[in-house]
Amino acid sequence: MVLLNITNIGKTIEVEPGKTLAEIADMIGLKLKYTILGGIVNNKVVDLSFRVFQPKLITFFDITHPEGMRVYTRSLRFLLYVAVKEVLPTAKLEIRHSVSNGVYCEVEKEDGTIELSETEIDKIRYKMRELTGASLPFVREDIEASKAEEKIDKDAGQVRLLEEHGELYTTVHTLLGHTVALYGGLVPHTGVVDVYDIMPYYRGMLLRVPKKDDPTQISDVIRQDKMFSVFMEFDEWLKTLRVESLTDLNDHIAHGDGNTIMQIAEALHEKKIAAIADLIKQREGVKFVMIAGPSSSGKTTFSKRLALQLMVNGMTPINLSTDDYFVNREDTPRDENGDYDFEAVEAIDIKFFNEQLSQLLNGEEVDVPKFDFKTGKRTFVGNKLKMKEGDVLVIEGTHALTPQLTYQIPRESKFGIYICPLASINLDNLTRLHTTDNRLIRRMVRDYATRGYSAKDTIARWPSVRRGEDKYIYPNQEYADVMFNTALCYELSALKPLAESILLEVGRNTPQYVEARRLLKLLSYFKTLKGDAVPPTSIIREFLGGSSFEY
Repeated sequence: MVLLNITNIGKTIEVEPGKTLAEIADMIGLKLKYTILGGIVNNKVVDLSFRVFQPKLITFFDITHPEGMRVYTRSLRFLLYVAVKEVLPTAKLEIRHSVSNGVYCEVEKEDGTIELSETEIDKIRYKMRELTGASLPFVREDIEASKAEEKIDKDAGQVRLLEEHGELYTTVHTLLGHTVALYGGLVPHTGVVDVYDIMPYYRGMLLRVPKKDDPTQISDVIRQDKMFSVFMEFDEWLKTLRVESLTDLNDHIAHGDGNTIMQIAEALHEKKIAAIADLIKQREGVKFVMIAGPSSSGKTTFSKRLALQLMVNGMTPINLSTDDYFVNREDTPRDENGDYDFEAVEAIDIKFFNEQLSQLLNGEEVDVPKFDFKTGKRTFVGNKLKMKEGDVLVIEGTHALTPQLTYQIPRESKFGIYICPLASINLDNLTRLHTTDNRLIRRMVRDYATRGYSAKDTIARWPSVRRGEDKYIYPNQEYADVMFNTALCYELSALKPLAESILLEVGRNTPQYVEARRLLKLLSYFKTLKGDAVPPTSIIREFLGGSSFEY
């Protein structure tokens, strides 16, 4: 018999060797809030078909766990792929971007057209429902990587990347004769993924997924037209670079063209930043440039590069930090756990902040405060400020786009910018690189180098960071006048050596090992690009180190 420690019930049980996780869960009658989707065995994520032969520490999870949501949406992507192939056999599905609380997808037909009719989308939806109702199994198989080409559907765009990866075996899943590799486990059968929908969206369709806080319901669609236009612009950039997938990037690096790709990507960034500076110059009456974005977006470097372009346009940028307008520590709002909530907009003295901005707008001189983080008190050290003709305040912060923060300031005096690594290259036609993974790797590298935090520390803090972003940043992003995508298609190839070395320090016996292992696997598909070639003004230098800007 095999001893298993099941954390969900806080007990150790005995089972016969070779039992699957699904059989073990049934045997002990385990019920979670929602359907069990997989397990974490000795801090390694596995699907329910995993067989146990030795003593293990096991935690079962449902869709409320981050890994559970990944398993669910991964299965949902495969379901959509099969439905498309069944309805439009010669068409090719491409999973593009996360937007509007869903996943934007395009279907390229045999004649090269992309537009989908509502009738075609209805047929695809009907087929998905048919497959869901039939509860068909997702058949898992481990095959030799060298034989992947014989097994995997060509339209998935996966064969070359898997062959180049260097592993002897590849895991694939099959449904109705369609076989793909999805870089992780799936649910046992199609009947499990029953909360979803698809709808027309621009020239493609939006795959709607369950809500995080109530996975029995489909997420509400929130139109994000500005963000979508940034995605489309980035896609055009990738075509210019001839880097439309990770395989393309790896090919450029392998053939010695990586530095050229890097230089073009940086030039496109500079061109866009200059264009934003031109828009600010052209709009009469702008006195405040408000810059917001989630963690590790590169706000500081972007602000400094924008300031240079504003000076080229004859303007004088002046930095103003919202951090200096924090209320005194004892007046800081508290969260649901009773801890200080420094991310809340109420942590800023909004009334005083607006009073000073109004005075500056009226040509008056103000004494700008300095917040002492050691004492938790606002101080005044004689930092006088008076705006002259051509001056513009550059205000960067979490709440820069929150209307409440600058409620007294006329709309025409403000220019809002939302920045984030909004998009990047996809691994293949069915697997996109998540923006949050991109930012987490950036932050991990920076925290290790400048703050002394281990990868374990950064990973542990990340859920709290994400909750704050969901609450305070994302709801206000469409208030921006422009959005800037700080992603660079080559960046993970440049960050890879540093990121891998610190991820390898995460102990196997820690909860953070699960995430560290997932990120290591993601990075393993990227060829390395030497970071010393990254320009000193690049946004990536904020994380990689070696920037020519002072922070």
